[in-house]
Amino acid sequence: MAANENQLPKNIETQSKCKVYLDYNATTPPAAEVVDVVTQALQEAWGNPSSSYSAGCKAKELIDTARAQIARMVMGKPEDIIFTSGGTEANNMVLFSAVDHFNISTKEGENGCLDKALPHIITSNVEHDSIVLPLKHLQKAHRAEVTFVPVSTTTGRVEVEDVIAALRPNTCLVSIMLANNETGVIMPIGELSQRLMSISEERKTQGLPPILLHTDAAQALGKISVDVQQLGVHYLTIVGHKFYGPRIGALYVHGIGHKTPLLPMLYGGGQERHYRPGTENTPMIAGLGKAAELVSLHCTIYEDHMRSVRDYLEKRLQDAFGNKIRFNSHFSGTERLPNTCNVSLLRPAVLGREWLSHSDYLLASVGAACHSDRGDRPSHVLLSSGVPPDAARGAIRLSVGRDTSRDDVDLIVRDLEQAAQKLENKDTENSEMRN
Repeated sequence: MAANENQLPKNIETQSKCKVYLDYNATTPPAAEVVDVVTQALQEAWGNPSSSYSAGCKAKELIDTARAQIARMVMGKPEDIIFTSGGTEANNMVLFSAVDHFNISTKEGENGCLDKALPHIITSNVEHDSIVLPLKHLQKAHRAEVTFVPVSTTTGRVEVEDVIAALRPNTCLVSIMLANNETGVIMPIGELSQRLMSISEERKTQGLPPILLHTDAAQALGKISVDVQQLGVHYLTIVGHKFYGPRIGALYVHGIGHKTPLLPMLYGGGQERHYRPGTENTPMIAGLGKAAELVSLHCTIYEDHMRSVRDYLEKRLQDAFGNKIRFNSHFSGTERLPNTCNVSLLRPAVLGREWLSHSDYLLASVGAACHSDRGDRPSHVLLSSGVPPDAARGAIRLSVGRDTSRDDVDLIVRDLEQAAQKLENKDTENSEMRN
C-alpha cells in the first residue's frame, strides 16, 4: 500500500485499494486457513455429531480436535472447554452460574451464616457491556449486589488492593477483563488470583464461600500469551472473531463441575455435557479450533510484529502532530496490548468521528464498536481512566493487525494530517462567516 511520499493517491480505483483497516480490536477477518477448515467441514462434516454414521463421526472428531486446540492455546485441559455462541453468552453463563450456585449453596446450608444474603459480585467500571448489563439486570431484579471498582486514573488498570477492599462476606465472584478494548491496558489478573486464593482459604474456616475469579480474555488472545495456569482463574472467556476466527466463542472452566461450578442457561438435548445444549455448530467450532492453533504456533511472531508497527505508528503520529495530539493509552509503568493506540486530536470542540469522517483512507472507530450507538458522548472508559473530557471526545482507537505494514502507517498518518487540515480550514471559514 505504498504511496507517493508527498501526496495521497487521488483516483477512485487507487483509493479503494488503499483503504487501511485499523479496527482489529472490533473484529478480525477470518484467516485463510480458518476459511478452508470451515468450508471443508461444511462439505464433509455436515452430520449430527451425536450420530454414529460417517458424517456424524467426522463432525464429532472435528469438535474433539477443536476442543484440544483451544485448550492448548490457553494452556488448559480439553475437558475444561465449553463451546458457546460467543463472548456475550460465555460471560452471561459465568455471572448467572455464580449467582445460582451461591443461592443453592446457601439453601443447602453450606454457608449458613449467609442465610438470605444476596450474592455479591465485584467487577471494574471499564468492562464490556456483556458484563455490565447482566450485572445491572441482576441488581435491578434484586438478585445480586454488585460493586463496580474504579480503575486508577494513574495506571489505567484495576488495582488489586481496591478489589480486595471491596470484598464482603457474601462475595462469590470477581470478574475483571484481561485487557481493555479501548486503552489496551492489561489488568493484573495473576496477582489478583494469588491474593484471592489466599483469602478464600481463610474464608473456609469462617464458613464463607470461596471467591471465584473470571476474566474476559477477548482482547488478549492472539496478541499476548495467555496461560490459565499462570493467571489462576476459574473462568476465562474466549471470542473467536477477535483472533481471526469465526464469530463463536468458548468458555474455559477450571475443573468444570467439581472444582468450579457451571450451571446451564439453556436446557435441551444435553450437548456439551448438558452445560450448553443444542446441536453443535461443527463448521464454526472447527474454524475456532484452527484459529486457536494458529495462535499457539505463531503468537510471539504476531505480538512482535504488531508491537513494532504500533510503535512506528505512534512515532509517526508524534512526529507529524507534536503537542496537537494526546495518547490516551499511555500510562506510566502499565503494560498494554501490543496493537492498540488510542489518540486524540487536541482542537477545541473536535470530535473523534469528525476527524475520521474527514479521512479518505482510514477504517477505524472512535471507541468500542459495541458503543457506536452512543453518538457524541465521550467514552466512559476513557473518562474513567482519567482522560480529560475534551480529549475523550476527540479520541479515535487505532488497532493494528497481523498484516498491517509500515506503508499502511505512512499512508494513514498523511491522511490524518490532511483530515486535521480540512478541519482547521473549516473552522477558519466558519469564523470568517461569523465576522
